[in-house]
Amino acid sequence: MKNVNVVLGAFYGDEGKGKIIDYLSKDARYAVRFSGGNNAGHQVEVNGTKFAFHLLPSGILNENIKAILGNGVVIDPKVLLEEIDNLKKHGYKVNNLYISEKAHVIMPYHIILDGLLEECRGNNKIGTTKRGIGPCYCDKFERSGIRMEDFISNHFKELLEINVKNKNVILKAYGYEELDFKEIYNEYQKYAKELKKYVTDTTTMLHKAIKNNENILCEGAQATLLDIDFGSYPYVTSSNPTIGGVSTGTGIGSRYINDVIGVIKAYSSRVGEGPYVTEQKNEIGDKIRELGHEYGTTTKRPRRCGWLDIVALNYAIMVNGMTCIAINHLDTIGKLDKIKLCVAYKYQGKETTDFRTNMDFLNNSEAIYEEFDGNFGDISKCKTYDELPENAKKYIKRIEELTNTPIRFIGTGAARENIIVR
Repeated sequence: MKNVNVVLGAFYGDEGKGKIIDYLSKDARYAVRFSGGNNAGHQVEVNGTKFAFHLLPSGILNENIKAILGNGVVIDPKVLLEEIDNLKKHGYKVNNLYISEKAHVIMPYHIILDGLLEECRGNNKIGTTKRGIGPCYCDKFERSGIRMEDFISNHFKELLEINVKNKNVILKAYGYEELDFKEIYNEYQKYAKELKKYVTDTTTMLHKAIKNNENILCEGAQATLLDIDFGSYPYVTSSNPTIGGVSTGTGIGSRYINDVIGVIKAYSSRVGEGPYVTEQKNEIGDKIRELGHEYGTTTKRPRRCGWLDIVALNYAIMVNGMTCIAINHLDTIGKLDKIKLCVAYKYQGKETTDFRTNMDFLNNSEAIYEEFDGNFGDISKCKTYDELPENAKKYIKRIEELTNTPIRFIGTGAARENIIVR
């Protein structure tokens, strides 16, 4: 019965989860996105064409897969329809998409409020993508949200009218122009009609698949250190991209979960504000950014770059119960002469390997490094671990030793086929 595998980000997102998901989807019957919204971005390259997914599960490119947006996802219908249209332009039928009737809908007022709240934070900005994700989740927990089942129903008009009226009180208080209910309704009812055919009870659908022993792949958006509970709060996302989000975002219980695959890069990166112990605000950080093309899939913002952090990685493995690791961008880090690996922190004069999300701890911890030789050469054609150069093997072996977790997948380039499976 344990036929559910999970792919999670181990750091601050942008680890290359899409590549691993795309590979694993070949053996899956279902690909499920369980949390977040279009503040996330997965990029997959197929036959020279790059697809950037912000809402759609990466597995949707495999037309034999049923791609599901779970109840834990918040959906901007306009963005979702744009992604569907883009796939259709590239020859995909997109008749394999299913949307949970319980998923919440991002409305225009959520996006406006997201930007307004960030503006009000002044110098204490979180670095939100301003896509309306946080305010949509706020409505969900405040119990005034609009779910997909409401969105496609006859009472959508009534619910929207109530919400617009209430949000206009807030906007007016901040000196913003009030929203026009009719304008929003006329636009969004069109989206509802287009999306209605995809909406269903995905929880029951998934449990029938489990009983039929069909393979299910759950894909996370964002990552562990951005988790609303376990991340570097308040510089986090508004959902649970950790293992707990799988159950609450799909309805799949823990008894059905098999492998939990943690995805990392051979270095690290972060978008937005917040602490980052191994960040390199120097020539090395700039070089990693350019070599790895580290610019946000969603925002296009340049990512902050630095060395791989074993302290943080071990925390992610612990919190999620990760059974193995997938490492991407080994080819990127191998272009440097020397590579550093953070093996411990120094905090208040003492060395520690325990990670904490406390702001004082993270802002005042100093990374302790081990150094490795780089210059791996072109490893994009390596198909097995044995074919990798010795310097690359030493780096991978040391990560495995420090985490006591096997590295099962190794990304050796950007293309779909540039992957070693051990």
